[in-house]
Amino acid sequence: MSLFTALIPSSDRPDQTRHKSDLAGKANGWRLENAFPNLRFRRPVEFTYADEGSNRVFVLEQEGRIRVFDNSATAKTAAVFLDVQKKVSSEGEMGLLGLAFHPDFRRNGFFYIYYTKRNPLESVIARYQATGPNRATVDPATETVLVRFAQPYDNHNGGKIAFGPDGLLYISTGDGGAWGDQHNNAQNRAAWLGKILRIDVNKTDKGAYGIPADNPFAGNREGYREEIFAYGLRNPWRFSFDRQTGQLWAGDVGQNEFEEIDIITKGGNYGWRLKEAGRCYNPRNDCDPGGLIEPIHHYPRQDGTSITGGVVYRGSRHSGLRGKYLYADFASGRIWALTAEKGQKTDNQLLLKTDGAISAFGEDSAGEVYLLDHNGTIQRLATVN
Repeated sequence: MSLFTALIPSSDRPDQTRHKSDLAGKANGWRLENAFPNLRFRRPVEFTYADEGSNRVFVLEQEGRIRVFDNSATAKTAAVFLDVQKKVSSEGEMGLLGLAFHPDFRRNGFFYIYYTKRNPLESVIARYQATGPNRATVDPATETVLVRFAQPYDNHNGGKIAFGPDGLLYISTGDGGAWGDQHNNAQNRAAWLGKILRIDVNKTDKGAYGIPADNPFAGNREGYREEIFAYGLRNPWRFSFDRQTGQLWAGDVGQNEFEEIDIITKGGNYGWRLKEAGRCYNPRNDCDPGGLIEPIHHYPRQDGTSITGGVVYRGSRHSGLRGKYLYADFASGRIWALTAEKGQKTDNQLLLKTDGAISAFGEDSAGEVYLLDHNGTIQRLATVN
């Protein structure tokens, strides 16, 4: 199963400004509330901010627009920051999927997007530049393509991009799509696909970017991609850095038995297609050659079929959630909080089950967490009165 499978387009769905929660959510004391009740979006897939000292936040619409607005519950309009709909193919799992602001955005105005296109079918990571007062204007002609790579199918695109605490740009890529990783991309270290990539956007030895000197395969002579940070992933749709510890968490969408959460480390092999979570997939027996990293947590089909990787909560609104990894399932609507100590799971709490389709989690500058309902709203956790 993949994210957005059998999804009804948002234009065909009824206007939903509130979420219903089941008895589990009520019993646990949690509900969702619309964080920006005056705003609607088309298939939102990312919520983020630029470290620029302003109160602006940005939402990606899968069809190819970035919207910007004041981080206030009373916000009434969300202006278009950038529109690349003419470049983007957005059917199914394709689209404008990732946005990351340069750590020095306030000075240079650079930001980066990940999008997919057809003719040819490929993924693109590109840089744009915002100019003018308060970096409010973007000329689409400023596009500089950093990376582009072919896709064999139109699903399993990954699509998350984010700067790590090291100032380097991390990129998630899916295994290329269809099913079962037919081309064995995730284990092929010469391929772009099924990976977490890491590049240095301040260098130019690869054209518009460079290879960090400590990347696991930097300078190799075996033909491996020097951009690889970690591999053996199926479709790491969303990942995030714990803003306190710097730890990298990823939700990897499963094949047909399990959804998994991984703590990503440099050079790590997370097993796909050899394994799906802890079970052999291809081959069916004796699949572990040694050195594969097990997920910190996985769950079976009855709990959901498409994990939406989340964030470690470091905000101040909900002290009881601080330090827990919040994540959801796009298909089942369940939202959980996972507790870990020293890289090991110690608890996993179901917070609530919603009728929404949670496509992503985002953070604002204060560390407060937002949940994107693909139907068109930005939600946040609240306690039951």
